[in-house]
Amino acid sequence: MSELVFFSGTMDCGKSTLALQIEHNRTTRGLQGLIFTRDDRAGEGKLSSRLGLVTDAVEAGPGLDLYGFVVEQLSRGGKVDYVIVDEAQFLAPDQIDQLARIVDDLELDVFAFGITTDFRTKLFPGSQRLIELADRVETLQVEAMCWCGARATHNARTVGGEMVVEGEQVVVGDVAGSAAEVGYEVLCRRHHRRRMTSAASMAGALSPDVLPVASG
Repeated sequence: MSELVFFSGTMDCGKSTLALQIEHNRTTRGLQGLIFTRDDRAGEGKLSSRLGLVTDAVEAGPGLDLYGFVVEQLSRGGKVDYVIVDEAQFLAPDQIDQLARIVDDLELDVFAFGITTDFRTKLFPGSQRLIELADRVETLQVEAMCWCGARATHNARTVGGEMVVEGEQVVVGDVAGSAAEVGYEVLCRRHHRRRMTSAASMAGALSPDVLPVASG
């Protein structure tokens, strides 16, 4: 039976790489997929991995009916054997419902990839809806690491190298961005709570008092 599968994890854990690997494996078996993405770091209509791999995709903007798009492709004689969706956390909840309809009505497998929580540790609406509807939720086994060496579980947004906890939920950036720009860093819960990024840890090491003194 066809399934809606949600592959989740923090930033920098290989989600896009796995999406590209699934595409490669099925293409070599003669299958043809349809790839959607949203706000990829490589630009509009691209699915890219930090390993340098990139492929073309359909930009799933706010008004795009994903189910209708697939139906239109099929009605024109196009071949669609499965659907891949990267950056699925950015989709609207109704677009996630459309993915479920692709599985149920068109009997196609849908593989969705995304992070679950934002830089404030709040669920993205798209990810929340995927957790509610997916046949399976798979946590990626490639663990991203905090600067301290512990398993990274939280995504932190930085501006000028300093962690911020306010602002728009969606601001495109990368874990490899310049310190002067909006960027992201993956942290363990302890250091996310303390707002201690790798840059802050290096600065703190120069201070005689490096223990947290604030409560909360």
